[in-house]
Amino acid sequence: MKRRRIVLAGSLVMLTATLTFAQKVTTDYNKGADFSTYKTFMWIKEPKASNPLMRERIIDSVNAALMAKGLRLTTGQADLGVAAHTATREERSLNTFYDGFGGGWRWRGIGGFGSATTTVNTYEVGTLVVDIFDSQTKEAVWRGTATKTISDNPQKNEASLNKAVAKMFDKFPPSRNTE
Repeated sequence: MKRRRIVLAGSLVMLTATLTFAQKVTTDYNKGADFSTYKTFMWIKEPKASNPLMRERIIDSVNAALMAKGLRLTTGQADLGVAAHTATREERSLNTFYDGFGGGWRWRGIGGFGSATTTVNTYEVGTLVVDIFDSQTKEAVWRGTATKTISDNPQKNEASLNKAVAKMFDKFPPSRNTE
């Protein structure tokens, strides 16, 4: 019985950790924009990442995603302007493991109390926001946002970034029929 509780508690902790560290990607767009008219893009605001290598990776990843969709990067006048922003925040999760009977009356009339151990897990969450503007009207036409736990391993962070940008631009440009 005690072993079953330990396995159940361990499974619950793993499920919570998996949900906590999952990547979240969302996109939104101006339903009135005609994306078929856009052929070129330029950067109007590059991301300000604390790590200059990550800044370059973000720019390269977004450039690759847009070029794969048929857009051409220019340094002069362009149809679209791209702006990217990054932010990080520290989060905590509490995991409590209960050992033994948690209270109540036993048949002999004496309450049986178990013990509880709580651990605090502190981790950093990073968010990438990519905004795309129509250069003529100066209005936003598309936004992608990705949020994920930041690893201590730069290779994992690069893989997460590439996966997030790929998810962001998966359905770019949006179809006018998509609601």
